[in-house]
Amino acid sequence: MRQVLPLRFKPSAISALLGTALVLNSGLTLAQEKPQESHLEVITVTAQKRAQNLQEVPVSVTAFSGEQMAESVIKDIYDLQTNVPGLGAFQSQSATNSSFSIRGVGTSSQNFGLESSVGMYIDGVYRARQNSIINNLVDVEAVEVLRGPQGTLFGKNTPSGAILIKTVAPSHDGGDAFVEATIGNFGLLNLSGAASISAIEDILAFRVTAFSSDRDGIGSDVNLGKNVINDRNRWGARIQALYTPTDDISVRVIADHAEIDEICCAAPVVMNNYQAKDIPGKFGSDYVLSNVFGATLFDGGDSFFDRKVALNTLPISTMEDSGLSMEINWDLTEHLSLVSISAGRSVNSTDILDGDFSDANLLTITNDSEQDSFSQEIRLDYSKEKLNMILGVYFFQQDLNLDYLLDAEIGFSVFFDQVAYPQALEAAGDANENGISDLQDIVDGLNTISALTGGFIAPVASPSQSNVTFPHIAEQSHESFAVFGQFDYALTDEFTLTAGLRYTEEEKELFSAFAELNTDGEPFIPANFSGGVDGIPFALQNIGTAILAGQAPSSADLLTIAPLQSPGWGIPFVGAVTSGRPDINEKLEDSQVTGTVKLSYQPTNNSLYYALVGTGYKSGGTNTDRIDAQFDPVFGAEKSTSIEVGMKQDFPAQDLRINAAIHKTDITDFQANTFTGSGFNLQNAGDINTSGAELEVTWLPTQSLEVKFAYAYTKAEYETFLKGNCWLPSTFHSGIEDPGRAQVTDEFCSRSGDRLASEPEHYGVVQVKKDIDITGNIYSYIQVEYSYTGNRVMDGSNDPLHFSGSYDLLNLRLFMNFAAQDMDVIVWGRNILDQEYIGSNTFNTPIQDGKINAYLAEPATFGVSVKKRF
Repeated sequence: MRQVLPLRFKPSAISALLGTALVLNSGLTLAQEKPQESHLEVITVTAQKRAQNLQEVPVSVTAFSGEQMAESVIKDIYDLQTNVPGLGAFQSQSATNSSFSIRGVGTSSQNFGLESSVGMYIDGVYRARQNSIINNLVDVEAVEVLRGPQGTLFGKNTPSGAILIKTVAPSHDGGDAFVEATIGNFGLLNLSGAASISAIEDILAFRVTAFSSDRDGIGSDVNLGKNVINDRNRWGARIQALYTPTDDISVRVIADHAEIDEICCAAPVVMNNYQAKDIPGKFGSDYVLSNVFGATLFDGGDSFFDRKVALNTLPISTMEDSGLSMEINWDLTEHLSLVSISAGRSVNSTDILDGDFSDANLLTITNDSEQDSFSQEIRLDYSKEKLNMILGVYFFQQDLNLDYLLDAEIGFSVFFDQVAYPQALEAAGDANENGISDLQDIVDGLNTISALTGGFIAPVASPSQSNVTFPHIAEQSHESFAVFGQFDYALTDEFTLTAGLRYTEEEKELFSAFAELNTDGEPFIPANFSGGVDGIPFALQNIGTAILAGQAPSSADLLTIAPLQSPGWGIPFVGAVTSGRPDINEKLEDSQVTGTVKLSYQPTNNSLYYALVGTGYKSGGTNTDRIDAQFDPVFGAEKSTSIEVGMKQDFPAQDLRINAAIHKTDITDFQANTFTGSGFNLQNAGDINTSGAELEVTWLPTQSLEVKFAYAYTKAEYETFLKGNCWLPSTFHSGIEDPGRAQVTDEFCSRSGDRLASEPEHYGVVQVKKDIDITGNIYSYIQVEYSYTGNRVMDGSNDPLHFSGSYDLLNLRLFMNFAAQDMDVIVWGRNILDQEYIGSNTFNTPIQDGKINAYLAEPATFGVSVKKRF
């Protein structure tokens, strides 16, 4: 397949364009003379909680209207990232989990104990469970993406940014009703529609919105069907009422409900471990799976893009998301208004997946969650000629309940004996220190003592069992209260000072309970043993000494070694997911002051230069998964401080707009959630530094041609991260030791100085839109969109085998508006060259060292959308 040559971006391009902007602003003009009247679109945003021209807001923000998104065939929030420099949006393990990052920093969606680094707001309401936002963006008025800490104005304090989505409100005028249908390859069928109803003229109006989305999967299972995984089966509805009894009061009530019932997500093999690549005679789990279980073997490499997996059961993702909100706007005086936003939400989800990612009958994971939340914001907005001010309070409360179950099924015992247990022995040997015998020495020692006593002291029992389960529950009660304020004051006609503060109090009550049950539902791991062996060597030594002296061993020593004489004792050594853990019962209380200071300079109506310092914060919590014994299950708050300098410049004579920013953000106590291959390690990693530059350019060289260019350079790395993940695939396949391991006995490795996973340093997108004349009654244009994503490390360990090169995507659209019928027809294609690339991340296959899987990215998709207005 012919590849599009990637664009090569350099940070120096930012400096050149900034310099060009300043020169042009000083009085020079382009060679081509044009009328002074600008054809550039005026974009209205609410990034500072009031309607403003985007070009006059000292904030790095990208905004889209609903019409722009409809014309671009943006099907969901994941499609939006193509046009937003610095935004990352990912879906991986299930259709009900999503992750978002801005400027290189985000939050894993794989743990319910984490709050997001990127705040999500729909009609002013914070969405704590961001999986609720992955449904189709239907009947949306505008979307704004704010980059940088949002530690003053927006709901739940966030350290990286915010995404604001505003839906279309009810109206009395009519003309805003529509029906829309989209058909495409993979059996895609999207249907949506909306209409407003004026019940009492100028006083009461309603609006009803509904959508459904169906599509075949883009992944196949060799046993269970073609194109069955990563399908679409979702629907939703929204009912609104707008009550305006007077010119000074408006009340907007929104009720919404959406559901997902999908098969998601496919994770084909990127690299198998049948045999180590550079170590002859070393075999891995695929050797056992293929030769013992008869499981399907995949080569990895290019076969990943065959989009095929082999599982016992298809992964199931279901979700119900419902909410009710009310917004009241009351103009108290000419300059003072009161705003109140109240909301209650409920999100229930269930995910079931094959935990070993093979068609051997080994592991199944079930994840049930329920989240109920209530939020209340009240603020006073004051606006006068030189002073704009906001004062407010915010309250957020949520209850989260999680039921998690790991089933070790009938084949687990054999797999454990031949794969997991040898890996555990090797790991225990590597961790041997201070003269303490490794695990194999302990096993041999007990068996020797048993032989000496003629079996009176029982030998080591089978380390494995099948049909055992590892359930746990996690419950959280969370309350957050904040007082905030921000003002803009015009120091002169050109200079404006903005300052804001927010005081936040957080309180969380956290409870988790863990169990390890056999086929009878009874605990099979003794209470005094959770995988630790520290006391066993000394107990064996004491027992051996007593036997040689003709004495009876002490009951305390016999009790210490008893776990080794119980079937299944070795299972905790597989990793955190199968280790016994004490219950968690914690209460966290924290408070924080955050804020922002901005100075903006606007010498003309077409020029804005600004500098700002802002801080953000998100509270600590507890890991809702089983965590490695060496980690504290409770983690602390994460804080960020950002410095940004930017410009927004319009050149009306040339129909040219240049918006640019450079930024630097320091994050302390970053909440890292990294997958080790046997469980997630959630901890305060240390400090993160991100820096970079962003550029957005719009140019209308002729009346029929529009060119847009957006670019983001982002350098995101750990400044300090001492207990990070170690390399697994490279060590397995080549015997190369992780350079971050200070001593051979260390279980964890320093990732200080390493890149953050899944974040490219360079991202750019170019859009060229050309009006074309089909007939006099049809307005039409063709748009080409090319994006470049730089190379990425795809795993938190920065293992060289978890590296992905750059890739390019090409999208194409033909838009036609039939004025007489008030109808749009769009013929579209996304990734039309069918570029093969890995989407968001790769991961070490659970308890199968040296094997790598990854979730699918979208292939080439094509379709036609028809929208009829009434």
